[in-house]
Amino acid sequence: MTTLKFYGDESIPLEMHKVRIVQKLRLPPVEYRLEAMTAAGNNTFLLQNADVFMDMLTDSGVNAMSDQQVAAMMIADDSYAGSATYTRLEAKLREIFGMYFILPTHQGRACENILAQVLVSPGTVVPMNYHFTTTKAHITLNGGRIEELVADEGLEVISVHPFKGNMDIGKLRAVIEDNGPTQVAFVRMEAGTNLIGGQPFSLQNLADVSQVCREHGILLVMDASLLADNLYFIKEREEDCKDLSIREITRQMADLCDVIYFSARKLGCVRGGAMCMRSEELYRKMRGLVPLFEGFLTYGGMSVREIEALTVGLEETMDMDMINQGPIFIAYMVEELEKRGIPVITPAGGLGCHLNALQFLDHLPQSEYPAGALASALYIASGVRGMERGTLSEQREPDGTEVFANMELLRLALPRRVFTLSQIKYAIDRIQWLWDNRRLVGGLRFIEEPEILRFFFGLLEPTTDWQQQLVAKFRQDFGDSL
Repeated sequence: MTTLKFYGDESIPLEMHKVRIVQKLRLPPVEYRLEAMTAAGNNTFLLQNADVFMDMLTDSGVNAMSDQQVAAMMIADDSYAGSATYTRLEAKLREIFGMYFILPTHQGRACENILAQVLVSPGTVVPMNYHFTTTKAHITLNGGRIEELVADEGLEVISVHPFKGNMDIGKLRAVIEDNGPTQVAFVRMEAGTNLIGGQPFSLQNLADVSQVCREHGILLVMDASLLADNLYFIKEREEDCKDLSIREITRQMADLCDVIYFSARKLGCVRGGAMCMRSEELYRKMRGLVPLFEGFLTYGGMSVREIEALTVGLEETMDMDMINQGPIFIAYMVEELEKRGIPVITPAGGLGCHLNALQFLDHLPQSEYPAGALASALYIASGVRGMERGTLSEQREPDGTEVFANMELLRLALPRRVFTLSQIKYAIDRIQWLWDNRRLVGGLRFIEEPEILRFFFGLLEPTTDWQQQLVAKFRQDFGDSL
C-alpha cells in the first residue's frame, strides 16, 4: 500500500493488492444489535461473529492471507515428526532472525507460558517497556512481577513523539540496581506496545536496552508479534534507518536480542507462533515443554498447512508494500477523526486506531469502565466490534482493589488486507455520530467477574437505561436505516 496524491486535494491510501475472494457481511438492525450486546453481557468478546458487521476486535488470526500463502498450503508434508514443511519454516526463521534454535507453538501466549515457566521464579522481576495482558498473567502466576518502564512520552495521549514505545534506560538501570541482576528474570521489549496504542520503539532504543542487558548478563527477549508495524515505523521515522531495507532492519533488531517470540496470528497472517533463541542451553530447558503443552517439536500445535503459509507470510513481511498497509490505513482513520475533533491516540500507531475513552466519555468515572462502555455503544450504533483496552483489561489486586489503567482506550483493529476504504469511512461516520451524542452513553458494572483475564469472559450490565436512549436517538436521526 502507498499513499497517493490525487489530482484533487485529497490524499488517500491506495491498496497495492486486489481482492479475489470475498466473504459476505451482515449489518443487523440497531434494535437487534442492542439485543445481541445485552446477550453478550456488554462484552464484545462474547458477541457472535454472525452479528458483527466490521470485526475490529483484533488483528490476531483474522488477517487476509495472500494467494501465495494459500497455494503453499497445498504442498504441506503432513508428518507427525520430521516434516519437510517444518524444515522450511525453520530455515526461514534462521534466515530472517539469524538465530539457530527454534521452537514452534500454537500461538504467542504459548511462548509466554514456556518463557515464564523456565525463566520466572518467585520474587523475580521482568522489566518491560509495557505489559500485555497474557504476558503479565503468566509472569505473576509463576511468582514474578513486572516493572513497566515505558518512557514518559509513551503515556501522553496526544503527542508527536515518533517512538512512544521506547523503554526509559534510566529506569531500567534503576530496577536492575534495586533488585540485583540475578533477580531479573529477563527484560522484555514489545515491538508495538499493544495496550498504549500500538506505539513502536526505535532501533536505537533497542540497542540501548541491549547494551544494559549485556553489561549485567541479563537476557533480552523481544515480543515480535507486532514486528511488521514496528519495522514500518523504524523505516519511516528513524533517520539512520531510512536507507536500510526491511530485511536489514529486522536482522539488526534480532542481533540485539537473545530470544524472539511471536504470535503468527499477527506476524505472518496465520494461526501459530514460534520462539527463536541463540542459546542451546536455554533451548534444551524449554523444548521439553513443547511436547507437553503444544505438540511435537516439528509442529508445536500448528497444522502443517499453517506452517507452510507462515513460511511464506514471514517472507512477505520483508516487503514494504505488505507491511505498510496497516499503518497507512490506521493513519488515515486517525487523521480523519482528528479533523472532526474526536479524541484519538497520536501519533497513529500500529495494530489499530485507538479512541481515547477518558476524553470521549469524560463524564464517566473509571470505575464505570468508560472504554468498555464506549465499545458497547459503538457496536450498538454501527455493528462495529472493537476491543476495550483499559481498566477492564486489568485485574484487581489480591485484596479486591480495582487497578485503574493508565489509559482507557477503545481499540479498533485493522486486520491486514481485510477492509476497504468505504468500510473505514462508514466506521468514521458512526464514530462521529456517537461523538455528537456521547452524553447519552452511561457506564457499566460487573454482574459476573472472573478472577483472571476478566475482560475475556466477564459479564456486565449498563448502570442506567442509556442503551435504550441511544437506540431511540439513532432511530430519530437515521430513520429506517440500519
